Amino acid sequence: MDSAMRRPGGQVFGDLRRLFVGADYPPAAPPSRRWLRVRTLLAPVLLLALISLTSAAYEYLSDNRNLSTGWSVLLAAAGTAPAALMVFRPLLAWRIGFAALLFGPAGFAATESWPWNPVQILAFLAVLWFVALRADAGVSAWCWLLSLLPVWLYVPHTANAWGVTVLLAAIMLVGDQVRRRRRSQRALVEQSERSELEQARRAILQERTRIAREMHDVVAHSMSMIAVRAETAPYRVADLSGPAKEEFTEIAASARTALDDMRRLLSVLRQADDPALTAPQPGLAELGPLVDDARAAGVDVHLVMELPLRPVGEAAALTAYRIVQEALANAARYAPGARVDVSLAADEQGLRVRVRNGRPIGRPARPPGAGHGLVGMRERVAILDGELSTEATGDGGFAVTALLPDGGVH
Repeated sequence: MDSAMRRPGGQVFGDLRRLFVGADYPPAAPPSRRWLRVRTLLAPVLLLALISLTSAAYEYLSDNRNLSTGWSVLLAAAGTAPAALMVFRPLLAWRIGFAALLFGPAGFAATESWPWNPVQILAFLAVLWFVALRADAGVSAWCWLLSLLPVWLYVPHTANAWGVTVLLAAIMLVGDQVRRRRRSQRALVEQSERSELEQARRAILQERTRIAREMHDVVAHSMSMIAVRAETAPYRVADLSGPAKEEFTEIAASARTALDDMRRLLSVLRQADDPALTAPQPGLAELGPLVDDARAAGVDVHLVMELPLRPVGEAAALTAYRIVQEALANAARYAPGARVDVSLAADEQGLRVRVRNGRPIGRPARPPGAGHGLVGMRERVAILDGELSTEATGDGGFAVTALLPDGGVH
């Protein structure tokens, strides 16, 4: 209770402390390379402008104030220095400008209708604007309140003092509203980015779950074959010794146990509302119907398969099918009317898959977007310790190339 009651007061004096000695409010984002180049080019111009303003302020003080040369130079520099600092260090600029306003005209304010030179006034108004844009509401309130002190001390006419008060209040209020709007916009952008990132992560997890289910079917089939062969070995192989039969029995039991564990794992991966998938996983034999469906949809597909006589591993075949399926979908979406060449070949390193589409007809080339299809390809290839490359071709097309080590089950 006591700490809650003390918190508002502590915050108020904390804002006052920050105004004078606390951390400043530099730009929220680091300058871009383009802005750095522009700033480098403008630096000499800005320096000359600052020197000119300081010289104008010095001449004004020398002509209208009975001051020594040193004091005129000091006041002129203190009045224009905030203009050079307000973009990067607005609180520091305010501190210098406030000190110049408060202590500069102390010796002659009583006899002057307006105690500050025009350059100093304009520079200080610009500083207040940057403080309102960057600082928190409490710091801005203190900045406005304390800025009124030299006004009511040195401006002899009450009407002028009230006019300056209203002007300063308008600057601080408008700047505060702009600051709040910018923060709201940044918060919305950050929230949108977090939402997109969360959606991307969710999509990747869903794709990994789908891959795990498909790989479960492939491995479960092979484990079932191991169990069946181990169980039937005593009936298929003659003259097996007793220890050999026991060994086959233990192999079959281990295979069945592994199958049960995999089914439990699949039940964890499967959502409650997921439909039961009973169809076998596709492989190389289903590439022909897949290409026919793409042709029926208007895609100009050409398929070339140079495969060995031995069967290709089920995991590699499933991965090759999914890669071709996703690549054809991308070609239909991003390169309509373009020719698509699909080739599969096997060598001593494994199964090589390449899908290449040409430049789209009647529209500029556009590579596949940063969706989750390419991510799914990479996930599948990574499971097999393979290699995947996606790149734009020289003629405006796009190519997907994968090497799938054929070390899986057959």
